[in-house]
Formats: sequence, C-alpha cells, structure tokens
Amino acid sequence: MAVSERGPRERMVFSAAQLIRRDGVASTGMREVAEHAGAPRGSLQHYFPGGKEQLVNEAVSWAGRYAGNRVARFVAALPEPTPSGLFAAMVRQWTDEYESAGFAGGCPVAAATVDRAESAASTREAASSAFAGWSGAVARALEDMGVPVERSGALATLMISALEGAILMSRAERDIRPLTTVARELGPLLDGAAVRGG
Repeated sequence: MAVSERGPRERMVFSAAQLIRRDGVASTGMREVAEHAGAPRGSLQHYFPGGKEQLVNEAVSWAGRYAGNRVARFVAALPEPTPSGLFAAMVRQWTDEYESAGFAGGCPVAAATVDRAESAASTREAASSAFAGWSGAVARALEDMGVPVERSGALATLMISALEGAILMSRAERDIRPLTTVARELGPLLDGAAVRGG
C-alpha cells in the first residue's frame, strides 16, 4: 500500500519506520516524520500524545507485524514450501532491496533496539514484542513444514538472528555476500530439521 493510501496516523507510523530503518531513532525527528508522511506537524501531538517515544514504539510494532505477515506470503509463493525456501525468501527481500536501491535501509526493529534498548524501557519492550511476533510466525510456518514444535522456536530464532546479522554486515560491506552466505549455509540445516512426510 502506498503511503498516500493510508490515513494520516498510519502514514506517520509508516514514515517513522522508514526513517528509523535508514537513520536510526536518534536521527529521526518528529518534524522529518511529519514531512515524510505529508502530514501537518500539529497532527503529531494529536495522534501521538506520548511524543516521539510513542511514535517510535508504534513504528517498531508496525515493523514487527509487517515482518510476521510477510512470512505467510513468502510461504504461499513457494512452489514447494521448505524451511530453506522460507529462509531464502526472507533473505531475498533484502538482497533485492540492496541490489535495486542500495544499502541505506536496515531493520527498524533492530535500529530501535540498538538506539533505545537501554534508555527507553517501553521501546525495548516494543522491540522484544516485535521480534517475538515475527519469530512466532516463522516457528508456526516451520511446524507446518514438518519441523517438530520442540525445535521450531529455536530455529526461528536462528533464522532471524542470522538474517539480522547478515543485514548489518551487508550494509557495512556494501555487499550482499553475508546475506547469500547465511541462506546457503543454513539451508541444509533447516531442511534437515523437517520430519519427512510431516
């Protein structure tokens, strides 16, 4: 959905997530969010009486829901759903972005965690919840592919952790190599966890 198709509040949350993923929390100002969203500055106080912290937390929550919802779309697009295929699709979202648009953007949940985990308990909690929601969606998808419940959560954590680390390394190196490496190296391990015929 394009930014203009959202209401003003949704546009500001979306814009905050986009600016945080590019610039981090500290460098994302309320003025920039309003401008990016095409919203009047006065509407920020109306929609976000808790100020920047509330806006950041809502952007982090939005990003977690977005990532979790993408899991089902990735699985639906696979001709034959496999754990390695899901992880490759998760990685491909980033390699495609970096190859077409450059390495400016990262994960807004990771950016907020780095910038605010120690200084704003509510942001740390929002990030923790966002990662938990995303991880839960991955774990459920793995279970549907035959991964035992007792392993699905751990493998979801491994997949998301590897992806987040590879995103950081790719941005630092200006190269998709870390992303393609984790997809290639983790693929066999992930598929090996699925019980055949499950």
